[in-house]
Amino acid sequence: MKTHEQNLISELLDAAKAAGADGADATLARGEGNSVDIRLGKVEAAERSEDYDVGMRVFVGQRTASISTSQLDSENIKQLAERAVAMAKLAPEDPYVRLANLDELASEIPELDMYDATETSVETLTERAKQAEDAALSHKGITNSDGASASYGVVNVLIATSNGFSASYKRSSSGVSAVVIAEQDGQMERDYDYSAAVFAEDLDAPDAIGHSAATRTLSRLGASKPNTGQFPVIYDQRVSSSIVSTLAGAINGAAIARGTSFLKDSLGQQIASKGLNFIDDPLRPRGMGSRLFDGEGLPVSRRLMVEDGVLTGWFLDLASAAKLDMTPTGNARRSMGGAPSPSASNFYLENGSLSRAAMIADIKEGFLVTEMMGSSVDMITGDYSRGAGGFWIVDGAITGPVTEATIAGNLKDMLMAITTANDIDMRDSIAAPSLRIDGMMVAGS
Repeated sequence: MKTHEQNLISELLDAAKAAGADGADATLARGEGNSVDIRLGKVEAAERSEDYDVGMRVFVGQRTASISTSQLDSENIKQLAERAVAMAKLAPEDPYVRLANLDELASEIPELDMYDATETSVETLTERAKQAEDAALSHKGITNSDGASASYGVVNVLIATSNGFSASYKRSSSGVSAVVIAEQDGQMERDYDYSAAVFAEDLDAPDAIGHSAATRTLSRLGASKPNTGQFPVIYDQRVSSSIVSTLAGAINGAAIARGTSFLKDSLGQQIASKGLNFIDDPLRPRGMGSRLFDGEGLPVSRRLMVEDGVLTGWFLDLASAAKLDMTPTGNARRSMGGAPSPSASNFYLENGSLSRAAMIADIKEGFLVTEMMGSSVDMITGDYSRGAGGFWIVDGAITGPVTEATIAGNLKDMLMAITTANDIDMRDSIAAPSLRIDGMMVAGS
């Protein structure tokens, strides 16, 4: 017997056909969850959310249009399909858009541990948030709280196409966070910590999150601007994933097809330090970015995108693969109101063998970055500039906090100068261990 969601998505596809579409696909996302925000021991918000969203893409010849709604009565679905077909007829022809062929569609949907069926009550969430905040406020020098929060949510995703594909998956997520404030000599500092995971049992303990938030905040007091010059820069594990995320954008097939990536001519070439492996794994158990099929119904697989520093492939959906005359790789991601686009899933830089302390030990003078602000990254040239804060390193030891710094370089040079630590957190969908990059330009005082 079909579920309500399956009946609903079938109704969407039938409506598209009745409106005159040659083909269609539809996506449904049903989300529900609880969240609690507290501040200074008092609940400021306790929310329960439940929502349905659907998206439809229709094809009229080589013309296409996408549309979305959260109004799911039969009359609105009929009107939605009619509007989508009318929009498609006015759109320019695109020789690259199509539905997946039957032999390209996922025929076997794997089992994957990505749903925590034990719903967390508001009372439990409140207790987690209070534990985190209480632990943070117990530290001498913490003068105020910006609040703590805890959440639990589930999303049920279903994708179907007019040529017979239909499959779904359910994914959960839980989180806890705390933000606190300290003051010294009229200077206020704020910092945070958090933990997020697919299964609540994989979260860090709430009191540990609070203690960490307080320690981070207190360590920032008395910050000054760093020296200006070329120095080794350590990206703390907390911020190192930004480099991985930037690489994901640079090897996105849509950017390659447009010619807007600094790596567009680098396939098969050494783009990173020897020994570095960048991996995309949609089938990782309990992965935040895990999925059983892609946004166009294609099967997914673990891919070694950069092997021993050599770039081996692009993230491709059907359209970008066609533009590049390549085979799609099952990397399409859907948004409700738009066409699919290539995307990473669980994308990470493999762990190294050094501890972060060992990576710092031989630095005569350098910068440990724990916070990043703003971004000026030119994806065409690779020029890179970010605001940063953290700690100054002298003779292999952390000497004090720094703020209002800018770090700059070029991503081509940066990728070739990476050394990795061994402290990756695999709960994140985009992840990396702490990284050392020598020769970065640091601007401060």
